[in-house]
Amino acid sequence: MSEPVRTPPFAAFEWLLSARYLRARRKEGFISVIAGFSFLGIMLGVATLIIVMAVMNGFRAELLNKILGLNGHLLVQPLESPLTDWKDVAERISKVDGIKLAAPIVEGQALASSPFNASGVLVRGIRAADLEQLTSISKNIKQGTLEGFDEGQGVAIGRRLADQLSLRAGDTVTLVAPRGAVTPMGTTPRIKPYKVAAVFEIGMSEYDSAFVFMPLAEAQAYFNRANDVTAIEIYTTNPDKIDEFRKSVTEAAGRPIFLVDWRQRNSTFFNALQVERNVMFLILTLIVLVAALNIVSGLIMLVKDKGSDIAILRTMGATQGSVMRVFLITGAAIGVVGTLVGLAIGLLICANIESIRQFISWLTNTELFSPELYFLSKLPAQVDASETTAVVIMALTLSFLATLYPSWRAARLDPIEALRYE
Repeated sequence: MSEPVRTPPFAAFEWLLSARYLRARRKEGFISVIAGFSFLGIMLGVATLIIVMAVMNGFRAELLNKILGLNGHLLVQPLESPLTDWKDVAERISKVDGIKLAAPIVEGQALASSPFNASGVLVRGIRAADLEQLTSISKNIKQGTLEGFDEGQGVAIGRRLADQLSLRAGDTVTLVAPRGAVTPMGTTPRIKPYKVAAVFEIGMSEYDSAFVFMPLAEAQAYFNRANDVTAIEIYTTNPDKIDEFRKSVTEAAGRPIFLVDWRQRNSTFFNALQVERNVMFLILTLIVLVAALNIVSGLIMLVKDKGSDIAILRTMGATQGSVMRVFLITGAAIGVVGTLVGLAIGLLICANIESIRQFISWLTNTELFSPELYFLSKLPAQVDASETTAVVIMALTLSFLATLYPSWRAARLDPIEALRYE
C-alpha cells in the first residue's frame, strides 16, 4: 500500500473551498451579507482615507505655494536703526548662494474706496523689477499691465478687491491712510487717488481681496518713509532648508538685523493643519478597523455553519493547518479585494476631485468649497505615494489579523463533537 501524499500548503483544493464559501447560497444568506458589509467597509475606509489625505496634502501644498509665492521665506527687519541703507543691504544679500531675490518693501494699512464700496487693504510698496520676479503676481495679471509700474502712480490690486469695489484696470481707487501729514491740529489722514494699473489673481481669496501693490518710491512718500523701508523680503531656492540661510544672510547684511522665517510667520496655521490631518487619519482608520471586526464576526458564523464540513474534511485526512488556511484565504480575500477596490476608487476620485466638486455643487445648487472660508478658489488633491502605501499596508494587515482567530477556531474544531451535534 502506497504512502499517502501530503498536499503542499495553499493547495488548489484549499482555494477552491475558500471560493465556494465566499459565494452566496440561500442557507448562508446572512453570512454573505456580513461578508458584503465587511467588503464595503474596508473599500470605503481605504478610499476615504486616501481621498482625505490627498486633499489635506493638496491643501497644504497649495497654500504653502501661494503664501511663499507672495511673502518672503525670510523677512529682514532693522534693529537699533532704520533701514536707510536698504539698497546696499539688499544688494549684498542678493549675492548670497541660494538667494533668488532680496526685495525691499514698505508696508502699511489703508482703506481702499471707490464710489461704490470700501475695504481695508494692506499696501505694499515694491520696485517694479522685484514685482516682475514674483511670478505669482506678474504671471497672473488679468487686466492692465505692469509696464512702467515704477514711473507712474498706478497700483496693482487683487481680482476679488476689484470686484468688491467694482473697479477695472484704468479706473481710480482712493487710498486713505490713518497717519498722514502732521499739522498744528494733529495728524490728519492721507487721502490720495491712484490709477488701477493692473488687476492680478493669485487664486487665494485672502490675498486677492486684501493686497495693493504700489511703486516703492510712491509708498515711501505715502507712508512718510523718505529714506528707509519697512523690511527686506528674501526668497530662497529651498524654503524647507531656511535654517541654512540664516547665518549667511546675517553676515551679508553687515548691520544689526532681526530675521523672521516663513514657519514662524505661519506657524499657527500650519500646525493647525497638521493636527487636523492627524486626527482625520485616526478617525478614518477606525472605519477600516470596524470593517475588519466585521470579517471576524462573519468568519466565526461561517465556521459554526460549516462545522460538519470541517469534520468531514478532517476525517478524510485534511490537516488542522489545511482547514486553517481555507478560512484564512476566505477572510483575507474580502480584505484584499476591498483594499484594492478602495485604492482604485480613491485614486480615481483624487484625479477628478475638482470636476466632482463642480458637479455636486451644480446638482445641489450650493457652494461646497467657498473661497472665503478655505482661501483657495479650487479643491486641490495631491496623492503622496508613501502615505497611500501605508494606508494599503495598514488595511491589508488589519484584514489578515482579523482572520487569524476564526481560522484558528476552525482548525481546533473536534470532528467527533461537530458530527455528534449535526
